[in-house]
Amino acid sequence: MNFHWPSVVAIIASYLIGSLSFAVIVSKAMGMADPRSYGSGNPGATNVLRSGNKAAALATLLLDAIKGWLPVFLIQRFGTAWGMDMGIAALAGLAAFLGHLYPVFFGFKGGKGVATAAGVLLGLDWVLGLATGGTWLIVALFFRYSSLASLAAALFAPAYYLLGGGIVWKLDATAFVAMVGMSLLLAWRHRENIQRLLAGTESKLGSKKKKE
Repeated sequence: MNFHWPSVVAIIASYLIGSLSFAVIVSKAMGMADPRSYGSGNPGATNVLRSGNKAAALATLLLDAIKGWLPVFLIQRFGTAWGMDMGIAALAGLAAFLGHLYPVFFGFKGGKGVATAAGVLLGLDWVLGLATGGTWLIVALFFRYSSLASLAAALFAPAYYLLGGGIVWKLDATAFVAMVGMSLLLAWRHRENIQRLLAGTESKLGSKKKKE
């Protein structure tokens, strides 16, 4: 991993991009209530869906994923000329993910990072991103719990990366550590969901509920 000033600039820029809370931005642009004021209070696509506006939820999902994908893609595509490798791309993705969780533009109170993490994985390798996304989709379709699907995807992402190492992609230690870091943070951000899943009180996809 080559760590120098262009890398520092790229990582900081990635964090700032990640700090754009599109759940709030999209809701405001569409004349909707702030997603932090209803449902779980989480500024993410799943909570925006509780408003009943599927278009807003889809826009939030895509934009949150893009802000994770874009920095990684740009570094993978153009970073070599600036001495940046896959390790830096992974750290930039982690920075964008942290920006979503702790956005500087929104009082450091962000979402849980599922869509942004998915975008990061797609940027690192599209096969990895699709495999992880497929895991989320299968669990979500069978059990109807977004939180459970997210936890399963977070668990399997680093495992998929290791399994594909030397076959689909070349393993990079920094990228693996970044993935493990994102997985652990996703689990931490879903700690209340885990408690509700165990208690049988977790809300299912598409359901509406009062602010907790």
